Amino acid sequence: MKTPIPAALLHAVTERLGIADIARATIRQSGDIARALERETGLEFLHLEQGIPGLPPQRIGVEAECRALQRGVASQYPNMYGTPELGREASRFIKAFLDVDIAPEGCVPTVGSMQGTFSVFLLCTQLDPAKDTILFIDPGFPVQRTQARVLGIPTQSFDIYEHRGARLGAKLESYLATGRIAAIVYSNPNNPAWICLTEEELRTIGTLAERHGAVVVEDLAYLCMDFRKPLGQPGRPPFQATVARYTQHCILMLSASKIFSYAGQRIAVAAIPEALRTRSYPALEARYGMSRLGDAYVLSILYALSSGTCHSAQHALAAMFAAATEGRMDFVADASEYARRAQRSKELFVRHGFRIVYDRDGEEPVGDGFFYTVGYGALTSAELLGELLRYGICAISLDSTGSRQQGIRVCVSQLNRPEQFELLDERLAAFAAAHPHEHL
Repeated sequence: MKTPIPAALLHAVTERLGIADIARATIRQSGDIARALERETGLEFLHLEQGIPGLPPQRIGVEAECRALQRGVASQYPNMYGTPELGREASRFIKAFLDVDIAPEGCVPTVGSMQGTFSVFLLCTQLDPAKDTILFIDPGFPVQRTQARVLGIPTQSFDIYEHRGARLGAKLESYLATGRIAAIVYSNPNNPAWICLTEEELRTIGTLAERHGAVVVEDLAYLCMDFRKPLGQPGRPPFQATVARYTQHCILMLSASKIFSYAGQRIAVAAIPEALRTRSYPALEARYGMSRLGDAYVLSILYALSSGTCHSAQHALAAMFAAATEGRMDFVADASEYARRAQRSKELFVRHGFRIVYDRDGEEPVGDGFFYTVGYGALTSAELLGELLRYGICAISLDSTGSRQQGIRVCVSQLNRPEQFELLDERLAAFAAAHPHEHL
């Protein structure tokens, strides 16, 4: 079948899948729609919806994990605090690429950053009975908001689109002043917009969070992937921007999924500065019989969730951290392939009348990387996503990310064949020809 796919078929598929509002469809629901349409039409879709690594896993990790399995670690429960090797190498890696000191004891393995944020949301809302709410700086990773809903945790949010730079402080203060905010959550570089918070913005977040007793949860899933800067030189500036320079009242999430293309093994580290890790909270003592944040987190919350993190995957991550820190593996150069794909596909969208929605970091154009956002004239997020699906292009709506802007998120990781760019060009041209007025 040629494009456009009949609107009636799209409607039938979404109805069959139980998706009432396409703008609120999850990442996997969007993929399900595309795969159902592929089966019914025989049309190959361009999958721009899910952030699956589009590069091979780092061999150093694979080989280290195989050696660990051959030594028999699969029969052993891992230490809840993590292997000594992982703690040591995570600490060295953080110093090398962020220029921040976090002790090995504070580098706690989690089953991917998904478990990391889920468990940290629980932790942060149990520190102080008065602080029960998570504040999301949007747009953000949609599943993190789902995690809060699953946990029954109240949330608040604002779109950073109109609150960059000097305007950020007053906006944050308006939420923190309520006394209810337990944690502030964001990703940097940002999923979905790929904007990068500046050092001044991070200083504002850190200073205000510490003043109001909120924990900053900084998701560094795309660490060192602001390819506008030479961030891949261990121990040499410039370093990855982080709030940890301005407060120890933070927890950093470092995942192997994207920076090492190691998503399938579900391995990450929650890095907790010493001042927060060893801080005592009466509410934790009352609930768990242990007052120190780090102990309650590991021995109660993480233990209850999974009784540890995959033993062999910890050895893989330790080996990859060590190789990167020692300059034996340039993970930033490897990941820069995403910037090439973003630049090439972004040019196609713009050529055919689309606009970049989150387009600037201060005075600087937003960088090219794993994601970007596009809009088309006056079309709403739902209208744009629905129409693009009819042309064999799958993405997710900005509505699902907490954004107040109209558009979609584009992920470039699965644009890994030259002919896909030709197909994208053809389909965007056909889309634009059928929608000549919407972009005026």
